[in-house]
Formats: sequence, C-alpha cells, structure tokens
Amino acid sequence: MWFFARDPVRDFPFELSPEPPEGSPPGPWVLHRGRKKATGSPVSIFVYDVKPGAEEQTQVAKAAFKRLKTLRHPNILAYIDGLETDKCLHVVTEAVTPLGVYLKARAEAGGLKELELSWGLHQIVKALSFLVNDCSLIHNNVCMAAVFVDRAGEWKLGGLDYMYSAQGNGGGPPHKGIPELEQYDPPELADGSGRAVREKWSADMWRLGCLIWEVFNGSLPRAAALRNPGKIPKSLVPHYCELVGANPKVRPNPARFLQNCRAPGGFMNNRFVETNLFLEEIQIKEPAEKQKFFQELSKSLDSFPEDFCRHKVLPQLLTAFEFGNAGAVVLTPLFKVGKFLSAEEYQQKIIPVVVKMFSSTDRAMRIRLLQQMEQFIQYLDEPTVNTQIFPHVVHGFLDTNPAIREQTVKSMLLLAPKLNETNLNVELMKHFARLQAKDEQGPIRCNTTVCLGKIGSYLSATTRHRVLTSAFSRATKDPFAPSRVAGVLGFAATHNLYSMNDCAHKILPVLCGLTVDPEKSVRDQAFKAIRSFLSKLESVSEDPTQLAEVEKDVHAASSPGMGGAAASWAGWAVTGVSSLTSKLIRAHPTAAPAETNVPQRPAPEGLPAPAPTPVPAVPTTSGPWETQEEGKDTEEDSSAADRWDDEDWGSLEQEAESVLAQRDDWSTRNQASQAGQASNPGHRSQESDWSSWEAEGSWEQDWQEPSPPEPPPEGTRLASEYNWGGPEPSDKGDPFAALSVHQEAGAQSRRDSWGDDNWEGLETESRQAKAELARKKREERRREMEAKRAEKKAAKGPMKLGTRKLD
Repeated sequence: MWFFARDPVRDFPFELSPEPPEGSPPGPWVLHRGRKKATGSPVSIFVYDVKPGAEEQTQVAKAAFKRLKTLRHPNILAYIDGLETDKCLHVVTEAVTPLGVYLKARAEAGGLKELELSWGLHQIVKALSFLVNDCSLIHNNVCMAAVFVDRAGEWKLGGLDYMYSAQGNGGGPPHKGIPELEQYDPPELADGSGRAVREKWSADMWRLGCLIWEVFNGSLPRAAALRNPGKIPKSLVPHYCELVGANPKVRPNPARFLQNCRAPGGFMNNRFVETNLFLEEIQIKEPAEKQKFFQELSKSLDSFPEDFCRHKVLPQLLTAFEFGNAGAVVLTPLFKVGKFLSAEEYQQKIIPVVVKMFSSTDRAMRIRLLQQMEQFIQYLDEPTVNTQIFPHVVHGFLDTNPAIREQTVKSMLLLAPKLNETNLNVELMKHFARLQAKDEQGPIRCNTTVCLGKIGSYLSATTRHRVLTSAFSRATKDPFAPSRVAGVLGFAATHNLYSMNDCAHKILPVLCGLTVDPEKSVRDQAFKAIRSFLSKLESVSEDPTQLAEVEKDVHAASSPGMGGAAASWAGWAVTGVSSLTSKLIRAHPTAAPAETNVPQRPAPEGLPAPAPTPVPAVPTTSGPWETQEEGKDTEEDSSAADRWDDEDWGSLEQEAESVLAQRDDWSTRNQASQAGQASNPGHRSQESDWSSWEAEGSWEQDWQEPSPPEPPPEGTRLASEYNWGGPEPSDKGDPFAALSVHQEAGAQSRRDSWGDDNWEGLETESRQAKAELARKKREERRREMEAKRAEKKAAKGPMKLGTRKLD
C-alpha cells in the first residue's frame, strides 16, 4: 500500500502574495502580504525558514510564535493563524505595514499630523504598560522595527522575539546578535551593570525614548544623538528627557508616562486621542454619553485622518445605529465619513442603512434624512427610490409639523428624476395639489409652487398640460404675497412648455390681473413675465414658421435637460422661505406663521387711529427674495439644523390617526359662505375634488376668470404704506390703494379659488352615517342581551350544577 504525505503549506488556508516582500524589519522574520483563500481578505504573513546550524534563531522564532499566539491586546499585533513545520514557520496576522515604511509613504504625501503621532505613541505605551504591569513581561525589543500600522492607522506592537519574564522564571534576556537592534539597548546594559537595574521597565522605557526620537527625526545614527530633541514637540520634550535619562531609576512607569502626557496641555491631551479612547469603551457608555459624543463628533471629523474615519469611525457609527439606538445623531457624521468612500463601498455600507432609516417613525431622523438627501441621492437607484423610499417619504406631506412638510416638498427636487410614471405624475401631484390649496403655512404653499416649477420638465406631456397652468394660476390668487410671486416665476420658468394658444388665452389674462396687485414685488414680476410672453407671441406672429420651433417642448417627453431654466428662475425661493419657516417652527412648532406688529402710520385728521395689526413676518418686497440672500439663508438653515434634536417631535405612529382626521382648511374665515354654498347642487366637496383630480382636473378650476387676490382683514394696511427701513414715508398715496379699496366692496360676497368648494361635505356625512350605524348596532345588541336574561329568569325550578331540573 502506498502512503501519500500531504504538504501542509499547500493545504494552509492562506497564500502568499506573488509580490516581493515589503520592507521587512531586521530579525529572523520576513514579512509577506497574503490573503485568505476562502474570502480573499488581505492578511500579513511572517515567514521564518529553518536553516541548519541556526538552532538559537529557530528557538527565538518559535518563542515569538508562542508569545504572539497567547497574548491578546488591542495594541499588540493580532494573531489569526499559524503553521509550524520542520522547514518553516508561518504566522498570519491582521494586514499591517512596518512603521518605517508607513512613515516614509506618508512623508511623501505631506507627512503625519501631530494628532496621529500622539495617538500612535499612546497605543505603544499602553501596550508596554500591559506587558510590564499586567503580564510582568519585558519586551526587550522596542524600536521602529517592532511597530506596525494597520489600515485604520492604528499602531500595533510586535517583535516579540526577545521577550522574557520580569520575574526571572525563564532565565535572562535572550541574545540578539543583530547590531541594528542592539543599538537601542540602554547604556547600563552596555557597560555590564544591568544587574543593578531595580526597575523592570527601565530598559524598555529607554527604548521607547529612542522610538520617539526616530518618529520625529528619522533613523537614529548613534546614542549620543538622543541628547538633542530635534523636531520633538515642546509639550513632549520634558517627558522624553525622563525616558532617556542616565539614571534608570528615574525613568517612569509606562502607566505614569501616559498620565503625564494626558495632563492638561500635554502632548496626548487632544480631541483625537479622546475620540479614540471613547470609541474603545463605547460599548459600556451610557446612552446620554453616546448621544453627546456623536453630536460633537461631526465637528472634529474634518481634522481626523481619512483612514481612521473609514475604518474605525464608520464601523462604530453603523454599529451604534444597528444595535445602540443612536437615532438621528449618527446621520451627520455618517454622511461626512461617507465622502471618503468609493461608490462601491458607499453602496455596500451606507445605502442599506439609509433605506432602513427612512422606515423609522422618529421625526428627528426623518427630517435630518430629508435635509441631507443631497449627499446620498446619487447612490440610490430608481427601484430602491420608488419601492423603499418614496412610500415612506410621502407620509411627510400629511405630517402635522410644518418643518417636516416643507422638507418633504424640497426633497422632491432630488427624488423627481428617479420617480416612475405613477409616483411622479399621479401620487406626487395629488399631494402637491392638496398642499397648494390647503396648507396653512404660506411659505410651504410657496415652496410647493416653486418645486412644481422646477420638476415640471420631468412630468409627462399630458400631466404638464393639465397641471402647470392651473397650479400656477391658483398660486397667483394666494393671499401670501411670495406665493403669488412664485406663481408668476413658475410661468416664466416653464414658458417653453405652453402652446401659443395657452399663452394668449390662459396665462396672459392671469398675469394681467396681477399688474394691479397691492404688492409691488408681485407687480414687478408680472410685468416682466408679460413682456416675455408678449415678445414670444409677437415673434411667432411676425414669422409663423417659428411656431413649430417654439412649441417643440410642449408635447415632448419628460427630459432632465429641460429643467435648467426652472432652476435658475426659482433658485431663490426654497432657501429664502426655508430659513423663514425654520424660524417659525422653532418659535411655534405647530402653530400658524409667526406674526409681528408693524408700526402704523399716523391716521389722517378726523379719523380714529387704527389698532396695531399683526402681519406675517415675511418681507414682501422683491429684494429679500433674490439670489443674493441665499448665502445668509443657508447659514441660518445650517445653524438651525443642529437644534432639531432639542424638539419634542413625538412619533409619527402616535399621530397617524390625528393626521388622517385633521382637515387643514386655512381659509376657515369663509366658513359662513361655505355653509351657504353647501346646499348648492352644483358645488363639489373637497374630498370628491381631490379623489378625482385626474379625471376632473381639480388644478384647473377658475383659471378662465382669474379674480384679484383676496383683500386683507379689516384694519390691515398695505405693505407699501409701511416704512421698511428706508427713508421716511412721504404723504403721497399709493396709486394702487384706490384699486384695493374698490376690490374690498365686492370681496365680501365672493370667494377665491382657495375656498371654492365645500371640502368637508362628504366626509362629515360619512362620519355621521357611520356613527348612526354604530348606534343602531349597539341598540340591537342591548335588546338581544336583555331578551337572553329574561329567558334565564323564566326558567322553572331551582338550578343544579351542570343540569336544569325538568318538569
């Protein structure tokens, strides 16, 4: 029978890289790069080839193999696997690079920061403290060749070849026989007085001083060079001098050295070291401490090394979200670290977490996701957006908190290019129609109009024809002046999507009505838009052959390139109104827009002075709504973003019923007239209007006869009558004031398009019918129970257990 011996090296689950070995440190081992055969994950493999006549070196290598296998510490090189044969020794560790090679590569790329060096030295000293104080072991080989760096920039202590027990159990220190390593021995060993050393850590602390000198100044030429600190930071020099002192008894214990360097003003007393120490103990920290840490982490990430953020901070952030209930506070640092990842890594590590976050009912998390969507939207594919994200995002349109409604509207600018036909042209348009008609917050109605103008190019031709003209016409009747401006700008931004007939018969009549608007900003934009449409009509009139070219986009399919004009025309509205709404929400989270009292002009003689009238705290002139204010508004938004966690947002699940039951009719001041119109058989309810908006075109109501905007309540003065920070008002009256006065006379008996329908009719009847049906069922059930009780009483004879007496 034949026996075949198997090669253990060939069966080893790790293989060496064909590349030549990287800069191996002096000693018996040769460092190779390698990978695990099963998964392909990178590793480092230390190889020692057994040579005849080198029994002493072989014993040193086997001792190092044993030490590395049994010692476990975060700052000591991590052992993974090993192989020992008669011909070689293989030790597999985490993927690392020798410190000398690492420092050289970083020097070519700009050099290491003091923050990184402080943490690296902290790790080495901590490893020495573990060996000396906890294990009673002397490393005996602390130098540049014994330190390695992993992919996260963490320094690991290796080189355990010459380690021995401090208690003298295994004899004295082994002989090195390598001049490159013996130059780091302390002077008391060189002159033969090593037996007089009383402190077990003295020799290793001297070698630590040599390591510090080489880290900052390069290779150590001779021991005498230690007298000159060179480039060692001033905050570290006093402690360094203690390490390289001639008296071995004065050299501090590793634990004491760390304590001295961590003192206020010390070299290792910085934010980077504190962050690393917190991450090492994050599993035992209190939830409040974790929340505070993640809130402050985002500010520090810009100064931290990229490798550290990718390989150490990111896994902790993902773990904190998955298992630590960290909530929304991890989002900001998570997306900041995500900038360091490749597209493939982003898809694998962050996108699954983001998709899961959108299903959360935590309002703070939802609003932060919407605010920071721009950072990850490019990594989301269309199926994920339509099936896993959009169904959760649309709940924000019905939220009772105005801030969430506004951020949901603004997020549609980024989601629209990825939405499918149904979600974009049906579902989204339903929510936009409801917001524009019913939302009580003027800035949200304004932003809805702006957003519709920006995404108009993505809509289908049929939806554009049915929605855009009606929606912008409705916006021009909004009592909130910036919404009227947004309606005019919406027409101008999407001018290429209308036929010439629509321009002449639908759009220009609406714009002409705005030329007498009480607000000058609305009038100015109306005149600009009118001139633009008239010049377009005139050019086609002069040369009818241009008609096909002018109307080429009217029936064209949706195209992303058609949205450029909208973005430039309406770029002012989202940021301007956003900062305003943020202020309103912080002041009154669920109330209507904040109001402020505006000083009144003196009343004319013979008339009583009007009482101070609250007006919306919104600038109504054209200036503050222009693009030059974007920078200021963006700063206000960023400063307000960090305060969302301080609000008591509650849960979306808890308010689901109240959201469905609530009906936000902000024009309730016309309830009396609504009640009068409820009896009109031709009058449609709000519920029927929105449920059949596709078939009946609810956007298109009243565009044929645009009516002037609703006058302000009694006592409210025109915006042009106030002194908005300019020169003193003159006695000259507003030329449009007379027009406003004439409009007030007819305004009492009419209603604009915002309150045309009896929105509550069907729903009220439905609720009454259900209540009546429930009441009848309760009555019927009560009668049945009474009949059963009567039958039991009527039974003759006494009752026995389990039976009834028979006659």
